[in-house]
Amino acid sequence: MRAQITCDSKSTRALLEINRMNKIAVQLFALLIMSLRQLFYVACGRQLRRGRLLLKTSIIFCIFSLSLSLSAEIPRPEHPRPDAFRKNWLNLNGIWQFEIDDADTGVARGLQSGENLDSKIVVPFCPESKLSWVNHYGIMKHLWYRRTFQLPKRMSGQRILLHFGAVYYSADVFVNGAPAGSHTGGSESFDFEITRLLRAGKNEIVVHVFDDVASGSQPAGKQTPTVSHGCLYTRTSGIWQTVWLEAVGSSFVENASVVPDPDNSTVQIDATVNGLETNLTLTATAFAGHDRAGSESCAAAPGNNHLVLHLSEKHLWQPGKPYLYDLRFTLTRGDKKVDEMASYFGLRKVSIQGHAILINGKPVFQRLILDQGFYPEGIWTAPSDADLKNDIKNSMAAGFNGARLHQKVFEPRYLYWADKLGYLVWGEFPSWGFDFRPKYYSNFTNEWREAVLRDRNHPAIVGWCPFNESPRVKNGTVSALQQIVWNQTRGIDPTRPIIESSGWVHTVPDPEVLDAHDYDQNPDKFRKKWGPFSTGVPFMVSEFGGIGWATQGGWGYGNGPRTLNEFYARYQGLVDALLDSPNLFGFCYTQLTDVE
Repeated sequence: MRAQITCDSKSTRALLEINRMNKIAVQLFALLIMSLRQLFYVACGRQLRRGRLLLKTSIIFCIFSLSLSLSAEIPRPEHPRPDAFRKNWLNLNGIWQFEIDDADTGVARGLQSGENLDSKIVVPFCPESKLSWVNHYGIMKHLWYRRTFQLPKRMSGQRILLHFGAVYYSADVFVNGAPAGSHTGGSESFDFEITRLLRAGKNEIVVHVFDDVASGSQPAGKQTPTVSHGCLYTRTSGIWQTVWLEAVGSSFVENASVVPDPDNSTVQIDATVNGLETNLTLTATAFAGHDRAGSESCAAAPGNNHLVLHLSEKHLWQPGKPYLYDLRFTLTRGDKKVDEMASYFGLRKVSIQGHAILINGKPVFQRLILDQGFYPEGIWTAPSDADLKNDIKNSMAAGFNGARLHQKVFEPRYLYWADKLGYLVWGEFPSWGFDFRPKYYSNFTNEWREAVLRDRNHPAIVGWCPFNESPRVKNGTVSALQQIVWNQTRGIDPTRPIIESSGWVHTVPDPEVLDAHDYDQNPDKFRKKWGPFSTGVPFMVSEFGGIGWATQGGWGYGNGPRTLNEFYARYQGLVDALLDSPNLFGFCYTQLTDVE
């Protein structure tokens, strides 16, 4: 018999803390048993009154503890897109019904039409994680999710979008039994308009997920297709970022490209308007603090609209000293506001001069850390927004001014904190595990395109790197795909340098940036190799170090240091060799923490 689980908005908060309540209940049950036993013992004696008092106290304590548990907030309650914020939204994280469909019989059983599922899960955590409550490590190709909700009155009469931060790997979404849409790609955000599918009262969302990371058809990154070993780690299947509803206008700003020009104190804006209405005006307004720093309007047409925003105040975004302008997009018809979306931007330009990469015209040596974005309890999903912020703050406290976001597309909230804290990052992609045969090319190019389009406005991103340690060229397939993706990236974003593949095989003719990986543990040999090294373009050693220390069955390089001083001596020797080289624009150390 399947569990009867309801997950509407009224019960989400209570259901969220069932796991913690269960732990409390076990403890309280033991206390109650002790109390009952005490009552039995004293019932025949003079302490009957005292025993009853102890029992009553235990019951009151149980009720009080449970009531405290019911007051908890939903997980990851913050808005997932500070760069595309609307006030009228509803977070759908929390308890969902859940089922692992090993036999792939879900469609035949009608699960897409609202059948109850046999378990539960905490969204947005993947079922492999502890925070999901499922904690199931085995292969899961077919997953089903279900929850119900009621549309808040504040959203009635508007167009409603259903957003998914990310679902690994492909998702078919149903609302009230009808198909809402499908998406393929495990790292990017997507949404469907569900206005026509909604009804009064209770509504239902069902998601069918397919994931076959071992097939090679999916960019997987460091997710293992079997069991964790070496530098391949626990998988992330299913929903792994926030799910939310958003109310938008009859026409609305769907997305925007924001390209700052610090030299001329202007911002080039291309905003896409969704809707067929006429007589609309699109206005983009920049704010420096509470002061309006510039505003520009145009007649809004469906599709792309171009604006040039002139700034009255010039404040540069710089590493460690970031300044962010608030940006507001408004669609109006006469005096009536049709839609409004809030965003932000940094006045920042990346350029190349000789061997150096310049930020706003000044060379900045990039002291990067390799960040793989794994969390002990959430796998690919940070337990809280504070964890994302603290990862950056801890890295900066250790002396680094940026990171390679390694083999993972990081969530927008991480990039928001990088923007806020002035932290340089390279936007990368989970290219490992991918079969480079041409029949799978579109899986790679489509997903990478979505990543670049979503994240291109973040000033913290100073470069792109879609591949890592690509295999040696075999029949030209790797070379061909890398060149396709390099040109694709340049077409979408001409404002940043691109390393087509970090380490190993570089295949793009006339590259603008190059790098190498070197895990030599001997500082003297390291210095002899990289001290005099020079190319005609900016170059960095983008992986080095990886000093293995007390590792057991994990991943590390060289003989582990026996003392802290020995670690410091080796670390300083390797770092100084790169800092003293006159022709490097940066380095990336592997890494700040272990993974598993």
